[in-house]
Amino acid sequence: MQALCRRLLSVLFVASLGLAAPSPGAHKVKETVNPPRGWVKDGIPSSDHTIVLRIGLPQPNFSVLENHLYEVSDPDHPRYGAHLSKEEVESLIAPHPESINVVDEWLDAHGITEDNFVRSPAKDWVTLTIPIHLAEKMLDTKYNVWKNANTGEQIVRTTHYSLPEKLHEHIEVVQPTTMFAQFKAMRSTISWPDETEEISVAQFKGPTTTTTKPPASVVPVDASCNTTITLKCLQQLYNFVDYKPTAKGNSIGITGYLEEFANIQDLQSFYADQRPEALGSTFKFVSVKGGLNNQTLEESGAEAALDVQYAFGLAYPIPGTFYSTAGRPPFKPDLVTPDNTNEPYANWLDYVLYHPNPPLSISTSYGDDEQTVPESYARRTCASFAQLGARGVSLLFSSGDWGVGDNNPDPATHECYTNDGKNKARFIPLFPASVTSVGGTVHYPEEAVSRFFSGGGFSDYFPRPLYQQLAVGNYVNSLPKGIYKGLYNP
Repeated sequence: MQALCRRLLSVLFVASLGLAAPSPGAHKVKETVNPPRGWVKDGIPSSDHTIVLRIGLPQPNFSVLENHLYEVSDPDHPRYGAHLSKEEVESLIAPHPESINVVDEWLDAHGITEDNFVRSPAKDWVTLTIPIHLAEKMLDTKYNVWKNANTGEQIVRTTHYSLPEKLHEHIEVVQPTTMFAQFKAMRSTISWPDETEEISVAQFKGPTTTTTKPPASVVPVDASCNTTITLKCLQQLYNFVDYKPTAKGNSIGITGYLEEFANIQDLQSFYADQRPEALGSTFKFVSVKGGLNNQTLEESGAEAALDVQYAFGLAYPIPGTFYSTAGRPPFKPDLVTPDNTNEPYANWLDYVLYHPNPPLSISTSYGDDEQTVPESYARRTCASFAQLGARGVSLLFSSGDWGVGDNNPDPATHECYTNDGKNKARFIPLFPASVTSVGGTVHYPEEAVSRFFSGGGFSDYFPRPLYQQLAVGNYVNSLPKGIYKGLYNP
């Protein structure tokens, strides 16, 4: 009975929002995008379909936080390792009080009071659940159901939205509106036994010009490491055979999306074969917004298994955490239970930024083409990553599997075109860009992997980080003059 009453009250609240008076002031376009290739309109959502709207307020002191990040992350800086606390970070990213007041007035004019939304701890994000018809009124736009021609996935999005002109300086981003990204697991590094048999050793090898002689002090490497990578191989290849990790003061996390589950029984089998002393140990499971960790072996995810088993196997006895963030429910909009139309990282970032002691190293094997992510959202997401970095959290991301092409799994149909309606030839970087991004090597001495291609790099949204200037500058200068002119952001 109580659950029924709460549901009825929620329905009444959502219905009452539609009766509120609109806010005064003329609207002006805030953001317009072209839908990425493969997305087509597939209908109109019900006006009562609910959407979880996230409103990002400006962070006027973000440059100060960024400066802290570079200082505490630079081994040569006197402040190296002097990480900020959660509260110190929140004080640096807090919006101006005027922005909070103006946004509150706008929401109140639409019948949305402080009881009806949630603020982030720093008050730089406002999250509210409202019906589509009210979102359309507030943003002077029309939402559509969009369908991906390749995957069949449906989402509710628009290609543009507007805000009252006086709000433009007080709101940086509103999503989900123009966000079409489909974050995917990077799987190309996984080779099953039958696949390996079909690929010759020659096919695995990259260009010999990239090889380097190992230092004489490096420990011997088993010949089998040229074809099969085990924990022992990694310890030999990276010369930490005798290193003994300690649990005290250390922690590691793995993120899981897209119904990728980390199976504990499978982990124990891996430990029995690769790290017997870890047998019986496991990881801490954290459910974010209802994320599951199905323990049926048939449901175990290959990406989650790879990430969890190798990361926690190498790091043992350092405590590990596996985050499972809910995603991809069927498209069945309900009046009070919204479809999962949030951005891929939003829920996880909300959770981990709120946590006082997140893992000190967190690895993510998911991403998408940068041009499918609106720049405003990309910048705010990376600003959230910077907050974690300033607190001492190292974030590792895969660099991609498709080289400078799009994420089409078939190399024969890769495309390198802009998404601005002009279809200009352009290398396509992966998102996110401004984090530690990990590529791939093969063999010993190591060579750049050539069976698949790491991401294109060179973000079109972000300048090259200062710490990359020397290495990347030398690489670019070694290329034939003008060979890729206009194809990337140098």
